[in-house]
Amino acid sequence: MKTTTPAATIIPVRPLDEVSIPPALDGRHGDNRADPARLQISANCDADAIRCFLVEYDRSPGTYRIYQRECERLLLWSLIDCGKPLSSLNRQDFEGYLNFLADPQPSAVWCGPKAERISERWRPFVGPLSESATLTAMAAINSLMRYLVDAGYLLGNPLGLIRQRRRKMSAEATGPLRAVASTEEVEKIERFLDRQMWEAVTAAIEAMPRDTERGRDEYERARFLAATLYMLAPRAGELESHRMNSFREERGLWWWHVVGKGGKKAKVPVAEDMLQALIRYRKYLGLTAIPRRDDTTPILVSVKDGSPITARRLNQILKKIFNAAADLLPPEVEYKKEKLRAASAHWGRHTGITAKLDSGIDERFVQKDARHSDARTTQRYIHEEEERWHDEAQKQRLPWAGEK
Repeated sequence: MKTTTPAATIIPVRPLDEVSIPPALDGRHGDNRADPARLQISANCDADAIRCFLVEYDRSPGTYRIYQRECERLLLWSLIDCGKPLSSLNRQDFEGYLNFLADPQPSAVWCGPKAERISERWRPFVGPLSESATLTAMAAINSLMRYLVDAGYLLGNPLGLIRQRRRKMSAEATGPLRAVASTEEVEKIERFLDRQMWEAVTAAIEAMPRDTERGRDEYERARFLAATLYMLAPRAGELESHRMNSFREERGLWWWHVVGKGGKKAKVPVAEDMLQALIRYRKYLGLTAIPRRDDTTPILVSVKDGSPITARRLNQILKKIFNAAADLLPPEVEYKKEKLRAASAHWGRHTGITAKLDSGIDERFVQKDARHSDARTTQRYIHEEEERWHDEAQKQRLPWAGEK
């Protein structure tokens, strides 16, 4: 039962490492706690259990940040909104959390502009989550709950009782937005840039000022970044964690060797255009044309100190480019301007995968390039049949009195 005193005054909204949790809510005696004899991790309370989970991803910076964010949000909501420890949440609580993600209220407590984690202005949310952001959140939390069950910390995973298929935000006539299960059709990937949008991106890069050394540094980096996203379809965290020696020649052929999600090792063929982009960027940096096996130069270099570009900084760079590109599009495609302004670094990966399929590369090889374990994931990027369907629909016209 929630306390009548606003919980936010008792437990301030702070990041995981700063939040102060009263003993009664720390989860030592949570309703869903398993027999301590089964415990496989060094954690007696919910916060420590979350930290154990996050440590498993400390070598995958991008995944770590997503999981940290979603674990913090859930823990804070459990404490402040439910007034119970995370280890006492049940299936109905998680249904409520889905609804909360669609509209975090009171917004003054939960939402605010982006701020450093050490700042008092930090908040877990900027605003309501989109459908795709909600899916990401629930997938991350489900991973947490499964881990805690496997580790002998929790008896069961109540979130697993909620069907984890495609979810969408649906407005109900008599209430707030709710997250509900939808049909099981394959959800197409729409977070990608089409040819017109991509041309605007490259035009925005070409328009970057180059009359200073820093301007030239930023231009060459942006040019190489765009080529890498389009040709290799990497995840942002992979560009942060990998080095130049991940590009390797084997029997006269160039490959990008990458360690992706879950520590899976793979290699992606480097097409000639990508190889030339790599050579151009390396020569600009004063490096040899092609990397040796001992070359630990970051793939993307900070113009300040030569350190690796973080996934967060990468996203900031792309946001600036995407906004500039949106301004270059004509007024009649305002919806594309809006998509570009909403785009993030991960859209670059989606764009690269879509471009590979559109260029006619065999779907089997695109699956390998994208490192999808399931072919159905790759099929979500195929839009050809729907585009033909849509073109056919244009044959139907709307007759109207007085119009020819």
